[in-house]
Amino acid sequence: MSGTVNGGGSGATLPARVRVTRPPLPLAPALAKAAGQLLPDTDLAQVEAAALAIAGGSVIGAALRTGDGTATSVAPGWRGKGIEAALTAELDTPAG
Repeated sequence: MSGTVNGGGSGATLPARVRVTRPPLPLAPALAKAAGQLLPDTDLAQVEAAALAIAGGSVIGAALRTGDGTATSVAPGWRGKGIEAALTAELDTPAG
């Protein structure tokens, strides 16, 4: 698992209270529930890699990779703040 980051690989800066992290799999029940709410069409049992954006203790964004590809979603009030790019960059970073 990589550590948390504040900012994406593209040099983007995230809002101060947002952290992007790569949690271990399988996702803990609370994280799986939050990711499932953001990405209801993704089969959480098939997740091969995940990156989550957290603000104030809540999951506000998720990028999940399955055998079918990658799905990304950010809560409406947080869109357009560089979170999508940070999630994608974290997911594309090799774990370790």
